[in-house]
Amino acid sequence: MKNTIFKISKYSYYFSLVILLILYLFPGSLIGYLLYGNLGQQPDLIPNPMGASINHLISFVCLSSLAFIMRVKEKKFINSFQFLLLASILFEILHHFIPNRAFEYYDLLANFIGVTFTYLLIRLIIKILIK
Repeated sequence: MKNTIFKISKYSYYFSLVILLILYLFPGSLIGYLLYGNLGQQPDLIPNPMGASINHLISFVCLSSLAFIMRVKEKKFINSFQFLLLASILFEILHHFIPNRAFEYYDLLANFIGVTFTYLLIRLIIKILIK
């Protein structure tokens, strides 16, 4: 049963990473196009003052959770943490060069917060469970 959970999280992580890459590199808002028929409209998952940056936060919390759960067995969180931070920077920088996309500091900050928060939370949970 335990191996099944790790396999599911592993495949979910890789699938989510590919989907996130497609969404980040698509010229315009693919989700906005699918929901509203408008490549220029970003969906707001939760109405908030940060706008679409909350989407970035939610995406990176989910992706990081899958990555860290996958790595719990190997205890190599730092590798996933570094990779996800680098990916979040690279993805956001690429927005500067992709048509109909824009580099946003708030999005980059939301990516960082999502990865860092999840990393710290997983470390705390493991610390509590080991005691």
